[in-house]
Amino acid sequence: MQTELHPNVRKFLAQRLGNTINEQVATQTEKVINPSDGSILAEVAMGRAREIDIAISAAERAFPAWASLSPENRARLLHRFAEELEKHSAELAQLESLDVGKPVGAAEGFDIPFGIECFRYFADLSRQVDYSIPLHVKAFEARTWRVPYGVCGFIFPWNFPFTLLCWGIAPALAAGNTVVVKPSEITPLTTLYAAQIAAEAGLPPGVFNVVVGKGNEAGVALSSSTRIKRMSFTGSPEVGRAVGEQSGRNLIPCKLELGGKGAAVVFDDVDVDTVATQLAGAITLNTGQVCCTATRWMIQDAIYDRFVNKVTETLKGTKVGPGLNRETQMGPLVSEAQRKRVLGYLERGRREGAGTILNGGTVSPDGAGNGFYVSPALLEGRDDNVCCREEIFGPCAYLLRFRDEEAAIATINGIPYGLANSVWSSDLSRANRVAERLAAGNNWINAHNLFAYGLPYGGINLSGMGGGVNSPETFYDYLRSQTIARPLS
Repeated sequence: MQTELHPNVRKFLAQRLGNTINEQVATQTEKVINPSDGSILAEVAMGRAREIDIAISAAERAFPAWASLSPENRARLLHRFAEELEKHSAELAQLESLDVGKPVGAAEGFDIPFGIECFRYFADLSRQVDYSIPLHVKAFEARTWRVPYGVCGFIFPWNFPFTLLCWGIAPALAAGNTVVVKPSEITPLTTLYAAQIAAEAGLPPGVFNVVVGKGNEAGVALSSSTRIKRMSFTGSPEVGRAVGEQSGRNLIPCKLELGGKGAAVVFDDVDVDTVATQLAGAITLNTGQVCCTATRWMIQDAIYDRFVNKVTETLKGTKVGPGLNRETQMGPLVSEAQRKRVLGYLERGRREGAGTILNGGTVSPDGAGNGFYVSPALLEGRDDNVCCREEIFGPCAYLLRFRDEEAAIATINGIPYGLANSVWSSDLSRANRVAERLAAGNNWINAHNLFAYGLPYGGINLSGMGGGVNSPETFYDYLRSQTIARPLS
């Protein structure tokens, strides 16, 4: 059953969408494509260096007043923003589904409500923390005083545009900073809609600024600006290196949330059907376009064949279709370029000797038109295969056999990523022992893709640096410390 578009969504998409910087609208535009059928969703003004400069100026002007508000008053405004977002959650879910291609039920059930909750979490946290911390130093009255940085820059990717927007800007705003956001030009719709709601909710002008533009134009202008006081990038390690280098030249602290090649190590004492079903869901979630998801499956020898049979059966039964179709379990990839990337990896993997368990490829579901679909794929073979070692970002998994936990740990730690893994076993002592030894920012037990506010989430090695998200540590990332002291004699 196809979801009927909300009247507000129709009205929003019918506009020529611009950037939220004092009503300045760039003359160059790009079409936003619906990945479910290849149709045009909207036309969006594309900003460049000039628009980034205007946005930074607006954020600089807004910063003193925003930072001088008490935590209680800022929190009150952020709660009002969250309430308004919640009132418009149906529209946001439809826009997210249209823009990314994900099932609308997933956007309604997780992306939008979990993102909105982020503003409430950090608004409440901002009223509880100590901004003045006594220092016990002999012969001095001294303290650390925590203050916001100023204008913070954010570059977000296309896979979870609304959720990642909230994870990024909520702690920065709650701490008293102002923000300039460059969303992906492929999926800018919920970010622009959220900025519109922010103005309606009473966030002061210049506090939350959005410039849609290409990475090599608007993105570079933002990350290389000397007027940004803190930078955050979420995306690929390749671009992350460039953003980190630009920030480093300007001596600006930079947070990088990058890619992953998550592993799931499955011991032979598990309920095979349950684990196979959950891991099948991990690679079909958001059509596998999830940096932390499990795409390397290490299955203990004794259960390997049973596991393969069950997961293959589950994936073959997955309903692939347009995001707004209520029966859809997995939507399209976000773009034709991403589809070519995924299929290219699968072909390279086979050329390098990977065996095929489930042959993923292009599909054409009913009502899909020219959508960017690919069916789930499973490969198996050696651990030096390209599909085992590199991030594909599609509904694909690579299976490996193992006999003992030492071999599994060595294999999992043998690649340069370090974002998220999971350990599956009924022996919790063993599960915890293995989880402690896996090199990653997040190691989960008997589940994958676990998120909760207060549960830190971040990466190491090729998967990121500079702090994580969703916890008190994230809030402190957006406060700088200064020492205040006087001698007692």
